[in-house]
Amino acid sequence: MTGSPFRPQLLCRLKSGARTSTTAVLSENLLADTLPHAASVTSAPNNHGVNFTDTKELFSSVTSAKMLRSLIMLRLASSAPVADLGMWVMKSKLMDIPLCRKAVLGVTERTFYRQFCAGEDLASASATARELWDTGRTAMLDYGLEHANDNESCDVNMEEFLRTIQSTKSGVESPISFVVVKITAICPVRILKRVSDLLRWQHKDKSLNLPWKLKSLPLLADSSPLYHTAARPAALTAEEERDLDASYARMAKICRNSIDASLPILIDAEDTAIQPAIDYLAYAAAEEFSSGEEEPLIYNTIQGYLKDAKDRMVMAKKAANEMRVGLGIKLVRGAYMNSENRLAESLGVESPIHDSINNTHRCYNECADFMLHQIARGSGSGSLVLATHNMESGKMAAAKAVDLGIDKDSKRLHFAQLYGMAEALSFGLRNSGFRVSKYLPYGPVDQIIPYLLRRAEENRGLLSASSFDRSLMRNELIRRVQSSPAHGKAMQMPTSQV
Repeated sequence: MTGSPFRPQLLCRLKSGARTSTTAVLSENLLADTLPHAASVTSAPNNHGVNFTDTKELFSSVTSAKMLRSLIMLRLASSAPVADLGMWVMKSKLMDIPLCRKAVLGVTERTFYRQFCAGEDLASASATARELWDTGRTAMLDYGLEHANDNESCDVNMEEFLRTIQSTKSGVESPISFVVVKITAICPVRILKRVSDLLRWQHKDKSLNLPWKLKSLPLLADSSPLYHTAARPAALTAEEERDLDASYARMAKICRNSIDASLPILIDAEDTAIQPAIDYLAYAAAEEFSSGEEEPLIYNTIQGYLKDAKDRMVMAKKAANEMRVGLGIKLVRGAYMNSENRLAESLGVESPIHDSINNTHRCYNECADFMLHQIARGSGSGSLVLATHNMESGKMAAAKAVDLGIDKDSKRLHFAQLYGMAEALSFGLRNSGFRVSKYLPYGPVDQIIPYLLRRAEENRGLLSASSFDRSLMRNELIRRVQSSPAHGKAMQMPTSQV
């Protein structure tokens, strides 16, 4: 890839060593300042060359066979009946019958698994990451783990994360931009629930003492949902405190290994019942392992569909600036809308989710605007991963970055999409010179199916919104057929069916 305008640059090496106290305090007004002559991201005047109309250029690195396969898989995945049938089969007793299970796993592996996953092991994932690198993109490695329920499982999962990190150290030019860490895989969910309850209650009652609590960043805002904790929770037992300490020790070990590999960590978000504890562990690690002005080690996830998203993000970022703690933000829209709404309805309380998709879009874009201003200030004040499949958000953020004078190849601004999806957006941003990564889940087929099912259930809207991507791919396939010398004998494509 030498000489390619899209060649990803290596992340700067993070300085190792822990940080347990602040060395300087930023002005209280730093966060409130705005850059002069800067328009809101929601009103960006143009897309600064992010081109989605020239399909020949857009898909120049994609073979026709791969494009046709993606087109078919995305069409099937976006079909509600197909998704419902697949989830019913996977959860049915048919999976207890060896022959049926083998057949179902075989079909899944050759279809949806191949489309959305990078392979069964690190070798396969690394090969897929190298393919992305060859097309000017990088990979966020995500080992497909589900929730852990005991310390033994957490220890096993930690070792998998460490192996993933270790695998990125093999070459000078690594195609890996981030490693994805799920706190639910290294801390038992029961502990996350207990800790979240206590953190919520402490937000209500500031006199509540939590002796186990480490130095962290603000976790909850006045707009945050607190209804999960209706009564004052009991203090953690000695055993629960040991489990919490062990969980943080796992996180710390992952951090030290990531520093050694110069590989930042993306922390996945979950539902609001356990998110306070996840934020706590992420921010405590960010504070301990901060390298000040260097690129952040920890990128915590903010879900834009939550009504308190911007409040929590601004509070955390302001505190991080004042404490000189390196903190990155991964901004997503969110993936637990159905379960969050069901829980709120069952309790007779207001949903924590925005009332409309337009409000979610507005919140996402406002959060992006805030973080882009932070990046534009320089001096290590902001780092952002914009994880979006929304064309308008992608174009507006790209335009805003250029308006603010942010270098398109800045290590502090990254765009990201799921592997196998939103290829047009990924290639369009890449062609414009921005850093683009694909979220790359991997793992054995039978292990990763629960992971895929959970995301299929909560991401129906995301899959159904792939119509624009499919339309562009269909247009490019038609263009290739029509430009082929053997046009008259080429395959005939039923455009109305794709």
